[in-house]
Amino acid sequence: MKVLTADQMREVDRATIEQYGVPGISLMENAASRTVEIAEARFGSFDGKSALVICGRGNNGGDGAAIARLIHAKGASVLLLLLGRVEDARGDARENFETARRIASSNSDTFRLIEVETSEQLKREAASRAHDVMFDAMLGTGLARPAAGLFQEAIELLNDYARRSPLIAVDVPSGLASDSQDLIGLAVKAHLTVTFTAPKPANVLPPASVYNGEVLVADIGSPRELVQEAGSMLNLVEPDMVAAWLAASRRQPTANKGDVGKVLIIAGSRGKTGAACLAGEAALRSGCGLVTIATPASSQPIVAARAVAECMTEPLSETESGAVAREASDRAIELAAARDVVAIGPGLGSADESSRDFVRVVVSRTERPTVIDADGLNALAPWTERFGAIAESRLILTPHPGEMSRLIDKPVDEVVRNRVAIARDFATKSKAILVLKGSRTLIAAPDGEVYVNPTGNPGMASGGTGDVLTGMIAGLIAQKPDDPIQAVIAAVYLHGHAGDIAAEWRGTRSMLASDITAMLGQAFIEVGGRVERLTRKRL
Repeated sequence: MKVLTADQMREVDRATIEQYGVPGISLMENAASRTVEIAEARFGSFDGKSALVICGRGNNGGDGAAIARLIHAKGASVLLLLLGRVEDARGDARENFETARRIASSNSDTFRLIEVETSEQLKREAASRAHDVMFDAMLGTGLARPAAGLFQEAIELLNDYARRSPLIAVDVPSGLASDSQDLIGLAVKAHLTVTFTAPKPANVLPPASVYNGEVLVADIGSPRELVQEAGSMLNLVEPDMVAAWLAASRRQPTANKGDVGKVLIIAGSRGKTGAACLAGEAALRSGCGLVTIATPASSQPIVAARAVAECMTEPLSETESGAVAREASDRAIELAAARDVVAIGPGLGSADESSRDFVRVVVSRTERPTVIDADGLNALAPWTERFGAIAESRLILTPHPGEMSRLIDKPVDEVVRNRVAIARDFATKSKAILVLKGSRTLIAAPDGEVYVNPTGNPGMASGGTGDVLTGMIAGLIAQKPDDPIQAVIAAVYLHGHAGDIAAEWRGTRSMLASDITAMLGQAFIEVGGRVERLTRKRL
C-alpha cells in the first residue's frame, strides 16, 4: 500500500474531482461515513452515547461536522466545538458546518454547535458534560508548525479526556506534521486513527506513528490507479502482500527436501554459539529443506548438541580466540556452492582481523544470495564501492541503527532521524537489499522503493531476535530465490507477526527470541490461510 505525502494526497483528491467527476462534498461525506462505520465497529453503537467532536475550520473540520451529523442520526447526543466561526470556513467544509448549524437549531437538546473563540469558553463547554466517545477533526494533513493557541489547548484537553474515553483521530492526529516521522510539538494521542485513501508518513513512521493508536485506511472513492500514479516510493506492507508470496512459494505435492531450498549459515564463535542455533532453527521453521551451520571447530560440538537435531554442522578453521579464521574461506565457499542461500554473521565475532578478512573473502567470492548480519556487517564496515560492485541481486544486509552507522560512518542519531532517506540511499547506491531494523523495520530495494513493516512489538527488543530474522530471510529466499525482495518483505512481516503472537502468550516483558521461532507456524497459518495447514484426507 502506497504511503502518500500531503501534496500527493491533495493531487489525488484534485484528480478524483476533476478527472473522474466526483464532487468534493461527496469525498467528504464518504470520509465521514467510513469513519463512523469503523468507529462503531471498534467501539460499539453510538445510540445513547454522548459524543464530543472538536473541529478546525478546514476540510478536516468539515469531515468532523459530517461525522457529528451522522452519529447524531445514530442516536448520539453530540457536542460539536468549532475552533473559530462558521463564516470563516470555506467550500465543502462551510457547507457541512451550515448543515450542522441547522440541525443544532432544531435539536438543541441532543445536538449543540458551539463556535469557540476563547480558552475559557473551550474549557467550560467541553466540561459541561461527560463524553463517551470523542473525535479529533482539528488540523488534518496541512500542519507544518507546532499547534498553538486554542488548538494546543484543545489537544491538551482531548489527551486528558482520552484517559477515560475512546478518542478517534480523523485522517491524522492533530499536532502531527503528516509528512514527517518527527514530533513538531504537542499532538493528540488517539486510540484509533481513520486515515483516508492511503496512509501518510506520520501514520506509519515512529515516533509520530505511536500517536495514531490503531490505524485503519478508509477508501472514500478515489480510484486506486491515482494512488499508484501519485509518485510515492514509500509503502506500507499489508498482510495480503505476504499472503500472495506464500501462495506463490507453496510446496508442490511431490516436493522433496532438495526442492524447497538448502541454506548455509556461517555463524557462531567461542561463547556465541546460541546465535548460530537460533538462526539455524529459524531457517528450518521458515520452510526450507536443509540447513547446515558452519562454525569454528571448537564451537561445532556445542552447536551440534544445542541446535535442533535437523540442523547439520560443519567445522571451520579458527583463530586462537575461537573465531573463524581467514584460512576457512575456501571451505566456506565450497560449502556455499552446494547451497541455494548463505547467511553469514550471527555470533561470528569480528575482533580478529583474520575473521574480518574471512567475511570479506566469502562475501566477495560467494555467488549465492547472501544475508549479512551482526558481525558480518561489522566486518564490512565501513562499506566501500568494492562491496557495492558485487551486491547487485544477491546481497541482503540486515543492520540495526548502530551497525548502519558503522557501515556508512555517520552518527547513530542521524541514522535514526533519517531512516527512510538513509535506507533508500544505501540500497540504490549499493544495489543491495537493506533491512534497517528497529521499531517499524524498513526494507529498502535497489530500485528506490522502501517498505515499512507494521508488525512487531517492544518484547522483541531482546538478544537473538535478529538472529531469528536472519535465519528466516535465508529460509524464505531459498524457497523462491527468483524474487528476493518479496521474500525479504515476507520474512520481516512474519517475524514481527510471530513476535506479536508470542507477546500474547508470554507478554512483552518475558518473551525470548526462541518464542518467536516457536510461533512461526501459527504466523504462517494466520497470514497464509488454511492452505498452510494440512487437512488429512481419508482414503
